[in-house]
This record gives sequence, C-alpha cells and structure tokens, in this order.
Amino acid sequence: MDPLIKSQLLYQLSYTPVSAAGACATSGEGAEHTRSRTESKASTGGIFMARRDLTGAVDFQYLENFAAGDGDVIEEVLGLFREQAAIWSGLLEPAGEGWRDAVHTIKGAARGIGAFKLGEACALAEAEGPGAIDAVRDALDAALSDIAAYLHERALQSLRMPRS
Repeated sequence: MDPLIKSQLLYQLSYTPVSAAGACATSGEGAEHTRSRTESKASTGGIFMARRDLTGAVDFQYLENFAAGDGDVIEEVLGLFREQAAIWSGLLEPAGEGWRDAVHTIKGAARGIGAFKLGEACALAEAEGPGAIDAVRDALDAALSDIAAYLHERALQSLRMPRS
C-alpha cells in the first residue's frame, strides 16, 4: 500500500478536538457507555457476529479499495476508529462545548472508512445543531456494530485452514 494513503488514513483517524488525556478524563463515563451499548448491540442474535450481521452502516468495499486490500492497514484504521469513538461519544452532549468539534471530526473519519450514513448524520447535526446529536449517536453505534461484525468475520477467515 502507498505509504501516503496509509498516513492519510491514520492521520484522519488520529485527530481529536481535545487532547486524548483530557477527553478521557472528562468522558470516561461516556466512553464506557458507548462500549457497553456497542457490545450489547453486537451480541443481538447470539454471542458472535460475522459478516452476515452487517447492516450496511459501513461500506467495507470502499475501505478495502482505498487501502488497496492491505488487511493490516484496514484493521489498524478500524481499531483507531473504535478507540476514537470512545472519546468522541463523551463529547456528544448538546450542552457541552465540544460537541460541534466532535461531530466535525467524526464526519471526516466516518467518510474515510466508508461510514457514509454516519458522515451524513454528522453533516446534518452541523447544519441543524445539537438537536440532531441523537441521530449521530445512533449512526455511530450502527457503524461500530458493523465494524465489530466485519472484524469478527476477518478473524474467523484467518483461522480457516486451507483445503488441500
């Protein structure tokens, strides 16, 4: 994969509107809340998720093409997205000062990985204001559930033995 493309993907997902230390200190409870909501959604219909559980919240073909099929880059980028989502979720409070920066950051990162519905929800929240934050939260949860299913499927595929 082209190092420039990889660095652009990683940069886009590494940007946060506040320092990571400050965000974790102020949003630790929100981050836990997002993880538990994502885990509970990811477990619907059974303990494990796989590609069959994808909702379409993320266009993984877009991400695979953009990353030139490099599985390591795809997994690294999705891992960064998930880590950042824990920080972003704590900033998605209408009364807080950082919601607009968080929504803008999520929008760019979402579009970078192919979570276009999440990007659209963020653009709408930027235009309409804090009343649209719930739609951002819902779209973020859907994207995180799809990412969990996609990564689970990749893990299952890596365990399969080649047939002789």
